[in-house]
Amino acid sequence: MSREDDIRRMSELVDLLEYHTRRYYVDNSPEISDFEFDALLRELQELENKYPDMASPNSPTKRVGSDLTSEFASAEHRFPMLSLQNTYSSEELGEWIDRIIREIGEVEFVCELKFDGTAISLTYENGELLQAITRGDGRRGDDVTNNVRTIRTVPLRLQGEDYPSLFEIRGEIIMPYASFDRLNSEREAAGEPLLANPRNAAAGTLKQQSSQVVAHRGLDCTLYNLAGNDLRFMTHYESLEAARRWGFKVSEHAKVCRTREEIEAYIAHWDTERKALPYATDGVVIKVNRYADQRTLGSTAKAPRWAVAYKFQAEKALTKLTSVDFQVGRTGAITPVANLEPVQLAGTIVKRASIHNADQIAALDIRLGDMVYVEKGGEIIPKITGVELSERPAGSTPFEYITHCPECGSQLVRIEGEAKHYCPNTSGCKPQIIGRIEHFVKRKAMDIEGLGGETIELLWENGMLSDIADIYNLDPIALASLPRLGEKSAANILEGVRISKSVPFERVLFAIGIRFVGETTAKYLATHFRTLDAIAAATAEELAEAEEIGSKIAESIIAYFAEDNNRTILDRLRSAGLRFEIEDKVCTSNALSGKNIVISGKFEGRSRDDMKALVEEHGGKNLAAVSANVDFIVAGDNMGPAKRQKAEKLGIKILNEQEFMALISSAENTATDATPEPAAEAEERVVVDTKPIQGTLF
Repeated sequence: MSREDDIRRMSELVDLLEYHTRRYYVDNSPEISDFEFDALLRELQELENKYPDMASPNSPTKRVGSDLTSEFASAEHRFPMLSLQNTYSSEELGEWIDRIIREIGEVEFVCELKFDGTAISLTYENGELLQAITRGDGRRGDDVTNNVRTIRTVPLRLQGEDYPSLFEIRGEIIMPYASFDRLNSEREAAGEPLLANPRNAAAGTLKQQSSQVVAHRGLDCTLYNLAGNDLRFMTHYESLEAARRWGFKVSEHAKVCRTREEIEAYIAHWDTERKALPYATDGVVIKVNRYADQRTLGSTAKAPRWAVAYKFQAEKALTKLTSVDFQVGRTGAITPVANLEPVQLAGTIVKRASIHNADQIAALDIRLGDMVYVEKGGEIIPKITGVELSERPAGSTPFEYITHCPECGSQLVRIEGEAKHYCPNTSGCKPQIIGRIEHFVKRKAMDIEGLGGETIELLWENGMLSDIADIYNLDPIALASLPRLGEKSAANILEGVRISKSVPFERVLFAIGIRFVGETTAKYLATHFRTLDAIAAATAEELAEAEEIGSKIAESIIAYFAEDNNRTILDRLRSAGLRFEIEDKVCTSNALSGKNIVISGKFEGRSRDDMKALVEEHGGKNLAAVSANVDFIVAGDNMGPAKRQKAEKLGIKILNEQEFMALISSAENTATDATPEPAAEAEERVVVDTKPIQGTLF
């Protein structure tokens, strides 16, 4: 056949294979045998090998994956992926429904099963899969497109012609129980640790560096929400029906409900029937159906006000407590973990459970040999929630909590007002040292590639790492001589160490591991104080002036800088070249100098981060919430009613995006004009509202 004939045949095969993939994996109605399907796939693969320039990145042959590895690039969501507010009782749910009815009046809801997997956002352009991004922090996630292409229920090309030219669809990557059981059987046979549950297995699989491994593990994908600027639907349920027509796997269990009684009946039905499903579910999501109503209700900074997740009560299992291990964390906190006789719970075999602390052991009167109740409760490690006293063995004695560190033997201490015991040997207790170093090098901190847990432990055992500052004194020859490393691995580690010196100050502050100072708190501290020296010198009162810094965090910061060993390590990090002060932004103008601005919502053609950058470029300061300290308000689409009401109560002027852009554009054009701003204008207050619009959530 001619090249033209071969290329025409390639197109026919792509269409045919996509059709049969949908019939088998989505519709559950296969029309051909596996042998016939594989023959078509082989024919397409041979033609693609013959004409590699004509092979589509969304070809069905890509579903088998590749054994090539790659790092995941970070990508920005076109629309924020917000979380859902959770509710756990009929009373709480009823209050939410009543509030919706008070604000909207007559309203429709859509009830859907809440899948227990890992969230994903798929972007389609002109009917073809363009990109797949994990939730991440809601604004940016990991680009896992190559891995998602291997999932059979994700269409690579859409059916029909009425889909938007560019849109996103959100859903859940899940691992069915059958895939999970098969995978754990394979791992057990290979002597590998078993995976905890299908949710974690799905998340871990999606982050595999080899898409060939992902293809083997049997992931599934169910979609439940569209996002885009060109969605022509009146209701959420309409959009689900359209998505199903286009070839997406959409749950057939979604239902329109018009009363509280119908919603409660749906929940009651699936609280029982979900146990027969082939995948894990942990609740029901209730959404307001009409998009116009969703826009009226708006969203908070973290979650839509028009949707809520009702979480099922955790399943319980009764099993025997055989022993208790004690784990030491990077802060020295001691965590007791119960070892159990294996028991089936929520689709997985449970062998270990958390007991949290000595107080809980005493409150529940947990004893070795007891028959205990175990719940999943949404935690990775299940927890013990009670004891079946009727089955307690005769002669049992109360549990005695340990008094010394199980790792280094130091006598444990208990800080007043805290439930946990701690090992005070911060400089000589192995799990603490290794834990602090692992925290320091992780992605959201210093992001040093090549220094995983096993490598860090290897370096510690060989006397090359005793604290985080030692990372910047690693000897390349000694590093390359260690087992399992070699020159190439050593060079990669040292390059990662070199690159980490350019990590911005707020991440350095998070990385050094001050107790209670997480990623967000570190950003607030860095923005407020600008330098590490200023934070170290601040009093508790001065620290409390920074956003979200309470007395507990302030005391922890002061205690950290009071320790001689910490100050010595920081001096060594400073000498190594790490950034200990925030990098000043280059100002385009002083139009917003001295002004405090809140960014919150969606703007035409600009992301929230873009708007924040504009504020800083023109000398302004971004705040997180509307308050009396806010100086400028600029409202994007769909400003929340509560936020507007608060702004009006405070007498804060509200500008739209165009007025805001005109303000800073005028300042750019007259940057050399020395005419002072009128006093009346200087008193005006403005807020930037970036509320997400319809179709921008989860």
